[in-house]
Amino acid sequence: MNISVIIPAKDEEESIPELSQWISRVMNSHGFSYEVIFIDDGSTDGTWDAIKKINLENPAFKGFQFNRNFGKAAALHTGFKAAKGEVVITMDADLQDSPDEIPELYKLIKEQKFHLVSGWKKKRHDPISKTLPSKFFNAVTSKMSGIKLHDFNCGLKAYDIRVVKNISIYGDMHRYIPVIAKWAGFGKITEKVVEHRERKFGSSKYGWTRLISGFLDLLTLMFVGKFSKKPMHFFGSMGIVSFMLGFIFTLNLLWQKIDSVYISKIPLKRDVYQQPLFYLALVAVVIGVQLFLTGFIADLLARQSLSRKDYLVIDRLGIDPVE
Repeated sequence: MNISVIIPAKDEEESIPELSQWISRVMNSHGFSYEVIFIDDGSTDGTWDAIKKINLENPAFKGFQFNRNFGKAAALHTGFKAAKGEVVITMDADLQDSPDEIPELYKLIKEQKFHLVSGWKKKRHDPISKTLPSKFFNAVTSKMSGIKLHDFNCGLKAYDIRVVKNISIYGDMHRYIPVIAKWAGFGKITEKVVEHRERKFGSSKYGWTRLISGFLDLLTLMFVGKFSKKPMHFFGSMGIVSFMLGFIFTLNLLWQKIDSVYISKIPLKRDVYQQPLFYLALVAVVIGVQLFLTGFIADLLARQSLSRKDYLVIDRLGIDPVE
């Protein structure tokens, strides 16, 4: 099969029939073998009925129905597990993503051998309340991740099938799939300018609250991606810095005491244990030791986890897969 199209949908009853006809038209005109997987993410309208009706007309259109709203990441993860096409395309169900982009996205994956192609809505038809936070979010994410994309959150993306089968997304991590793919070893990532259409039905589900949760997820992802396999590098580094500061403070206090007793013989105005620096030194040493031990224990757990886990294998030659 050439292409799997994965479409999360939340209350998109009006859009789905038109979108399905459009996808069929594009696929048939280019001779693609395909499947379209809708994920009804807890809709409260007739979205699932629309999907079932389309399936009766064309079995290439399939679907999952969630019993409640679990979010876009959960919908994509479910679609990724079920996908069978050589190239996986994701798009939104609101008709703002154009299926006419599919052939070019397919070529970038199959002919130019990119692992992931992200859409870039260079000209957007959204209110400033959506475009402004999106630009800020994309700039920060690009800077922190080192991936030069203009639109991380664009729903229209294309993937080599190996990518979607070897990454896991949860929470709101769908925004960071390029980052997750890069850290999994799929570094050939590019972007393509795509058409962004005005919303025809319904209303946007993006707002400032998602921007806040998105940055919290980014901080989590950056930490996990960099230090999940080597936590001692994070905790140990901070522990050493804290311990050394405490040690330097302690040496300073000891020198003051030695100087007052044996060298200058000028009594201190306050004894060592009465000075704030004494307590700062004590706290810094204790925190340093705790951070170092935390890193040591976390490193043991990470190594134990790795020992029970196979390394990522994306291809085989002359070796049958182990069941």
